[in-house]
This record gives sequence, C-alpha cells and structure tokens, in this order.
Amino acid sequence: MSFVTLEQKGPVGIITMNRPDALNALNEQVLRDLDAVLDQVEEREDILVAIVTGAGRSFVAGADIGQMSTLTSVEAKKFGAYGNGVFLKLETLTKPTIAAVNGFALGGGCELSMACDIRLASEKAKFGQPEVGLGITPGFGGTQRLARIVGISKAMELILTARTIGAAEAKELGLVSHVYPPDELMDKALELANAIASNAQVAVRQSKSAIRRGLQTDIYTGAAYESEAFGLCFATEDQKDAMRAFVNKEKLTSFKNR
Repeated sequence: MSFVTLEQKGPVGIITMNRPDALNALNEQVLRDLDAVLDQVEEREDILVAIVTGAGRSFVAGADIGQMSTLTSVEAKKFGAYGNGVFLKLETLTKPTIAAVNGFALGGGCELSMACDIRLASEKAKFGQPEVGLGITPGFGGTQRLARIVGISKAMELILTARTIGAAEAKELGLVSHVYPPDELMDKALELANAIASNAQVAVRQSKSAIRRGLQTDIYTGAAYESEAFGLCFATEDQKDAMRAFVNKEKLTSFKNR
C-alpha cells in the first residue's frame, strides 16, 4: 500500500500522508511515494489545486529517526538531497498547494508544510524543527524556508532551541495563515482550494510562478518576471472574455483556463 494517497474532489486533489501508525514519519519509501503522487498531480489537467494533509492525529511527525540513526555521513547527505529534491518539486508545482496541518508538523513535517504555498492549521497542530536536539541540522529545507517565512531572528530562535510551538503562535509568526477547530480544517481547506480553482488558471499559475521566482532574486529581476507573466496572460482567452464582460457590465460565469 502506498504511504501517500491521492483523492480528488472536483478540481481539488487531496494528498494524504498515510502512515498513521508511525505518525506519518518520512522514510525513503514515503518520500518516493510522495514524489510519484506529485508527478500525478502535475500531469492531471482536472486537478487545479492540491491540499496536503496527514492521516490520523499527525500531519508528519518528522523523518523516521529509526532509519536515520544508522546512516553514514555519505548516506545522510544523499537522503537529505533526495528529500530536498522532493520538497522542491512540491514547492515548484505549477498548481497552487495548501497544507492542511492537522497535528504534529515537526522536523520534516514542518518542512513539508513550508514547501506548500499556503498553510492552514488545526488548533491541535504543533510546529517545530527539533533537529539540533538530535545532533543534526534540518535536512529538507528547514534552514532555508523558515527564515524566508518568519524572518531570520525567529527562525534562528526556533531552530537553535529546538522549541515546539502551537498553532496560535505559528499564526502570530506568519507561519500559517489561519487556525481552525479540528473538525473544520479540511472543509476550510477545500473552501479555499475551490476559491482558487474558480479563477483563471493561467493567471493563477503565472502569479504563483512570479511570487516564487521573485523570492529568490532582487526586486528588479522579480519585476521583470512579473512583467513577463502579465504579458503572457494577455494571450489567453480568459483575459479577453473576463475584460470584455467587465467592460460590458456582464457576469462571467466560468473560465476556459486557456
């Protein structure tokens, strides 16, 4: 059985980390399954937005310490590089992604959530990068994404103390956008995903790309990326239909996504 499942609800793909007996801990097979599911999401034209969540009471409790404990330095570097590669694939999907963090998001779980475009959390969610307490650094992007999301000072504090924080503090820091009661989390994630899916998808994907690319460079290069994306949208039927409807004071009921 795959440790990562893909379910579709309308235009939304739900990716579930499905190893609940181990709190969805990441080992090599889990990463391979996630890698394969991400390829499916990218290839399927009927999936416009993806939600990533966890089965049971955990989002992802971290990497599999039992597996990692016996790795050599060379093996550990290879494992970290593979995990980073999978998470970079998630981050750079053309389609928007939402993390619905339902429980523990520690170590690799926190890193998985940060590779998504938007993060929503259950009131029971816990976040942290506890790696230094195990004698290692974060290995799947934690040292890079956390500072970009919450700022260098807070990232340094959280990583260097190995402190775990709750959902309310995560929201205060900007690590998550919203916090919901546990029984509302997936409904709210689906509501958000469907709101994104209802818009012009070429524009949605170009906007995501411009934001992601711009974060990696200076403002001048980022502005050039934005100009490129802006111009490309004017070659779409959606732009022509939507602006014609706006000018004519008509209601556009749906987009063609082309």
